[in-house]
Amino acid sequence: MIEIIEKKSKFYGYALKVQNIDQVKEAIERIKSEHKKATHICYAYLIKTGGMQVKAVDDGEPGGTAGRPILGVIEKKELYDILVVVVRYFGGIKLGAGGLVRMYSRTASEAVKEYLQ
Repeated sequence: MIEIIEKKSKFYGYALKVQNIDQVKEAIERIKSEHKKATHICYAYLIKTGGMQVKAVDDGEPGGTAGRPILGVIEKKELYDILVVVVRYFGGIKLGAGGLVRMYSRTASEAVKEYLQ
């Protein structure tokens, strides 16, 4: 897990190996239970095992500012069978759409970098 703070918002990034939707659901539930007070829990996955499955979730953030940038990181690195989750605690200062895209991308990138080590 990695942590990044931007304008008082805290972003936590996770990258996990998954091979099916059940593993995705279990991981999301575990992360939600660890971050019960989080403002948003956004994620994306790309599963190749057993047939291609792809999904990006913004969890209440403006459309396309969270899940899609996370998925973009996965696709850019050409990764498969991976779930990347970014948890956000809103710090009271709005980041704007561009700021959200940058922070979700950055947090996902750092989580993936840690995952690949």
